[in-house]
Amino acid sequence: MKYFSIQELTKSATAARKGIDNSPSTQVVQNLTALIEMVLDPLREAYGKPIIVTSGYRCEKLNKAVGGAANSQHVKGEAADIRCVSDSRAENKRLFDLIVASGLPFDQLIDEYGYDWVHVSFRDGANRRQILHVK
Repeated sequence: MKYFSIQELTKSATAARKGIDNSPSTQVVQNLTALIEMVLDPLREAYGKPIIVTSGYRCEKLNKAVGGAANSQHVKGEAADIRCVSDSRAENKRLFDLIVASGLPFDQLIDEYGYDWVHVSFRDGANRRQILHVK
């Protein structure tokens, strides 16, 4: 793992504020490692600039606290919400388009609210390459 860490993908200000233990299980660590190695690190390499993870793994209690979907891939450690450092929607769209164009093995790629952020997920051996736009 060159650019991202398990710690970075499990850190949560909401968990810290609410006293929620967001420690990942061994399986979640394996899933996060695959997400980093197969998608996030190659994306960072292709993008050529730092990428911010705004949400990675969320235990069930944290997922509920932030209003996440009950079946969210964040709960399994298979998803990350990302954005560019400048937090520009145009740059976030560039990240989105780069993921598609580069052929990275993603499961879901979601443009969240006009590229406010980008959700990307990876499931080892079961990726749908599903592209969605949430308005």
